[in-house]
Order: sequence, then structure tokens, then C-alpha cells
Amino acid sequence: MKVALFATCLGDTIFPNAVRATVAVLERMGCSVDFPMAQTCCGQMHTNTGYRRHAVPAVRTFVDAFSGYDAVVAPSGSCVGSVRHQHATVADSAADPELSEAVRQTAPAVRELSEFLVDVLGATDVGAYFPHRVTYHPTCHSLRMLRVDDKPLRLLRSVRGLDLAELPDAEQCCGFGGTFAMKNPDVSVAMGSDKARNVRSTRAEVLCAGDSSCLMHVDGVLSRQRAGIRTMHLAEILACTEEEQ
Repeated sequence: MKVALFATCLGDTIFPNAVRATVAVLERMGCSVDFPMAQTCCGQMHTNTGYRRHAVPAVRTFVDAFSGYDAVVAPSGSCVGSVRHQHATVADSAADPELSEAVRQTAPAVRELSEFLVDVLGATDVGAYFPHRVTYHPTCHSLRMLRVDDKPLRLLRSVRGLDLAELPDAEQCCGFGGTFAMKNPDVSVAMGSDKARNVRSTRAEVLCAGDSSCLMHVDGVLSRQRAGIRTMHLAEILACTEEEQ
């Protein structure tokens, strides 16, 4: 299987450990992973804020970079959701039939990490070991747009040594929402505070999620509260082994 890694903007610039961990897990599962150097932003920020025309170059670059792969894996439900559910609309708005067809060929192959592991590779146990109490936040795009359901939880339950704590009101949004946090900061912080309170109630050592953006937001609240709770991407936990502890 020809597999490519889509690092995403946030992963590339701020959370490279999640990207490296994604590669480590995929390689442990026997995948040979390519990293197309031409990749850039998926264009989600432009699309979500109404600048669809400005997202067209990003969509064009994406299909050029990732065409021909059997699977494109990303550590972000948010960005994968944008590719699978927004790229076709953006391409059609450009009135470019060739681009629209390229999107229709490329987008279905793009998978969030837990989707790829469970649905494509048929794996829930990836050989991970992480002896800590963890709680999981299902991010909005992965839950509502991609409908990954319990795939991340199935992966976490198979991690040896991990104590998984149920997060109260888990499906409630953390309040980040990309540009929403900048346009509505007071509401965003209030929602983040609600999420942080629920995280603290689990007495977990680690908050886990499949999107670094949501983790960044909640981590900001937790750190200001001096909660002593780490945030880790799902890929980082799955990449841990007993030898590394």
C-alpha cells in the first residue's frame, strides 16, 4: 500500500511530535510512509471563514501533492474533515472540472489516524505501552464530520498499562473552533473552562485527543489553572513502548 503523511500546518509548525509519532505508529504497523514535500495547508481556515476563492490554490496544491496514493494519513480529524467534505465544494466553485475530478479522486483516500488504523489496517492493538491515567476528548470534526465513533477509544483500551477514565460531557465542544476562538474569545474561553473542569474531575494525568488544535486550547486553560495535567495527541500515546518508559 502506497501511504503518504499529511502533516497539517499546526503539526508542521507547532506540534511536530504528533507528526513524528504518527509516522512511528504507521511504520510499526508495517507501512512505508512518504512525505510529499509540496504539501501545504488544506485551506480549511479560508473555507470556514467564507474566503472560498482564496482556498482554491490550497486545494489545487493538495491534490497535486497527494494524487496517486492509496492512503493519505493525517493526525487531525479537523483537516481530514476539510479535505473530504469541503474540497469538492471549493473545487466546484472554481468552475474547474479538472480540479473537481482530481479532488474526487484524491479526497476519499485521506484518513484520520484512528480511521486508518482500525478501518484500513484492521488494528486496535498497535503494541503501545503507557502506564498512566488518561482521559479522551472526542473532537468535533472527528466526531461529527468524520464519525470516527469509538475508534480512538478502542485503540486506547488496547494500550498496555493505560488506565482510561471516562470524560464527563465528552461530546461537548472544547470551544476552540479555529477562527471561532479569535472572533468569540469570551465564549471560547468559557467553553474551554467547562472542558477543563470536566478533565480535572477525572483525576487523569493526561488529556488525549486526535486534534492538536483542541489540545492546544484546553492545555492553555489547564496550564493557567496549574492543573498539572498534560495534553498528548493520540498518536503520541500510541507511539509509546515499554522500552521508552
